[in-house]
Amino acid sequence: MPDQTPRPSPDVLDAAVDRIADRVRPLPESALRRGVAARGLTLARELSRRAQLLERPDAPPRELPDDGMYVVGDQIAVAGHDLAYALRAAPPGPGTDRELAAALELLRTF
Repeated sequence: MPDQTPRPSPDVLDAAVDRIADRVRPLPESALRRGVAARGLTLARELSRRAQLLERPDAPPRELPDDGMYVVGDQIAVAGHDLAYALRAAPPGPGTDRELAAALELLRTF
């Protein structure tokens, strides 16, 4: 009998990304300078890298540019939503489930 467990949905990733981005966007410059911007850029770059590898596994991923501390919330949002889109477009299976779980863990530990 096939496994009837519902698959996790990329919608969960979209919601988590929105929560993080909405939390980062209004931060004052002092908080961004204390490391939030650098951590956010690292997170956005990793989400972007994962999305690119899903979409084009044979091409090396391009690094998300550092466009400054004031846009890092938007970079997290764009990269995270790109990854959710790539997960929706990928064939369902254990690999995409693991990728979604890994992305959610990255967001959880931010």
